[in-house]
Amino acid sequence: MKGFLSKAKAELKNFAQRDEPCSNSKFDGTAEAQHQHHFPPAHQQGQHHGISDPTTLDILRYRYHHGTNLGSVYVIERWLQGSRFPDGSEGSSELAAVQAWVDKIGMAETKQKFEEHWANIVTDNAIGWLANVAKCTTVRLPIGYYDLPGAVFTQGTPFEPYAEIYTGAWNSIRTLIQRLRARSIGVLIDLHALPGGGNAQEHSGTNSGRAELWTSHTNRALGVHCCQFIAEDTKAGAEIAGLQLVNEAEWESERMYEWYDECIAAVSAIDPGIPIIISDGWHLEKAVDWTLQKNSIYSHPQCPVVIDTHYYWAFTDEDKAKTPQQITEEAGTKLGQLDGKEGSVHDRGAVQVIVGEYSCVMTEDSWAKGGGVPKEELVQQFGQAQSRRYQQRAGGSFFWTWKMDWMPGGEWGFKAKTEDGSIVPPQYTTMSSDDRRGVVEKARHEKEGRMHEAVQQHVSYWSGVDPNGHYEHEKYEHGWQVGYQDALAFFGCGETKGDKIGMFELWVLKRIRESGYRGGFTWLFEQGLRKGAQDCFSALGI
Repeated sequence: MKGFLSKAKAELKNFAQRDEPCSNSKFDGTAEAQHQHHFPPAHQQGQHHGISDPTTLDILRYRYHHGTNLGSVYVIERWLQGSRFPDGSEGSSELAAVQAWVDKIGMAETKQKFEEHWANIVTDNAIGWLANVAKCTTVRLPIGYYDLPGAVFTQGTPFEPYAEIYTGAWNSIRTLIQRLRARSIGVLIDLHALPGGGNAQEHSGTNSGRAELWTSHTNRALGVHCCQFIAEDTKAGAEIAGLQLVNEAEWESERMYEWYDECIAAVSAIDPGIPIIISDGWHLEKAVDWTLQKNSIYSHPQCPVVIDTHYYWAFTDEDKAKTPQQITEEAGTKLGQLDGKEGSVHDRGAVQVIVGEYSCVMTEDSWAKGGGVPKEELVQQFGQAQSRRYQQRAGGSFFWTWKMDWMPGGEWGFKAKTEDGSIVPPQYTTMSSDDRRGVVEKARHEKEGRMHEAVQQHVSYWSGVDPNGHYEHEKYEHGWQVGYQDALAFFGCGETKGDKIGMFELWVLKRIRESGYRGGFTWLFEQGLRKGAQDCFSALGI
């Protein structure tokens, strides 16, 4: 053992000396080019791109995403913001609203009205609340295809007559992204409303009642073009946490996965670093199996793919028949489709899920079955059960929603449920700066001892199981070093609260791709990386 340890330590000298991960980096949009460290693996196979310190953008994208949706701002829903509609108007969608206002006050005044709303809906104080009180790391931002600049995005669609209204929408979105980023909050752009509609609901932009994205070649092609535009534009400056291709795709939508393939290929050709989020189409198990194939170490360069699933317990007769206690217990079992699918990226690919929408809403039928327990207690138990479960099994979760006319929003309101303790951020986000510095120093101090113990246990185990086997154990130590330093970088970097690697399976995929390892004993690097990260989490107490 002493021989391979000496060899690994020599090869990893630079890596092991990184006592100040991300020490020159702040959460201010610093470009990745600023990070020049380069740490070669102990052994190379095939093309090697190198493993460098996690950048600020890496942390923005791969940390655990605790956040909310910013609904009904760039995609209007009347039930959330009736004030966006003139009195006496019909319909409940974005198209209905813009039509009604243009008919009433004309194009120029409607344009001014919409732009003023976009500019004022999220104040600096509100962003401060997200960062300081809610401990948000990320916001999911629903937008529509009509919000993108240029006549090409609305030509031939129901929004073509109103394209003038939206000429300033994308600049407004970019400004919001930058304002949030200044407070260390990332933005996941969600193409909520696509041409034709990814589903038949009003939040697809119209009240057509049809999902015509899937059956129209023109709509599908325009959807791909929307993704390309966002990838090009955000690469040029507005760095984002991810891009969601479609919201709540209808069950078994026609050629849905073929369209996903087209979008992923198009975005990957522009910027393969952008995480791509797909809708599970209400069939999470199928999406898990598909995504494992996409997130292969052999598919580089390609955008990492994340699955978005939504959990609600307020819309079916089956849920109406359940008690609040039954629903709360059920919430604690969600994401079981991931069981047995994680932990071995090198041979079966990576799967990562976010919960893009959830709430604390149940039907009145369910609340009435609470057995005399005060509703406030039941709501809190329900929200906390969801918070715990999603932090355990998902890469992030986004409450629906943050902004509505009837703030703070009751069981639909992120502000209300955060302030009453129903929605709980990860514990580590509430640490004081002094406590955070203390545990970081503790983790640095314990690193060498933890590494020696982990490697010794690893070698002893395999020596006992397979005494005549020949293993490249230096890969395990290399992986351990990478994992420990990465976890420390995520937690110890930046001017604000520490972060934890939450999109962990995708982070493992990224590191394996960067290591250059393929086949053979790649599994040793992966298992070392996982152990190193877990040991660092333990040392940090997170």
